[in-house]
Amino acid sequence: MAQVGALRVTRQTMGAIADGAFKVLLGVAFVAGAAPLGRLLGTAAWLMVASGMALLIGGGIEIRYTHSRSMRTCTQLMIAYDSGWVLAALAGLLMAREGSNAGGEVWMGYQTAAPLVFAVLLVAAAPARMTSDARAEHTAR
Repeated sequence: MAQVGALRVTRQTMGAIADGAFKVLLGVAFVAGAAPLGRLLGTAAWLMVASGMALLIGGGIEIRYTHSRSMRTCTQLMIAYDSGWVLAALAGLLMAREGSNAGGEVWMGYQTAAPLVFAVLLVAAAPARMTSDARAEHTAR
């Protein structure tokens, strides 16, 4: 029984799609709760909205491009993004521990810039090479 038009979905592909979906949901939460979340983190509401929009864009592009980029590229970008997220969170916590009010701004600043950089790098990455089976299926359409 042939599966015409079906994409092969692996666990890694589902993980990348889930990562993008998480960014989209976080973006919605940041936009919807900009004022109260901003007060909680000590950041301006406009920064929360900007971060939310960046996450929406980055997550949407990640979902869109997961099937057309190599899983190696997607994984490397997700590792880099998450590593930076951890470092930004640690920097924010250290700043807060030292009495600075800028810790939330550092973390939210990262959440504003990093999804856009991630998206640009993903879009700019070379498309995944098609296997001979996928190429045959694609040309049969």
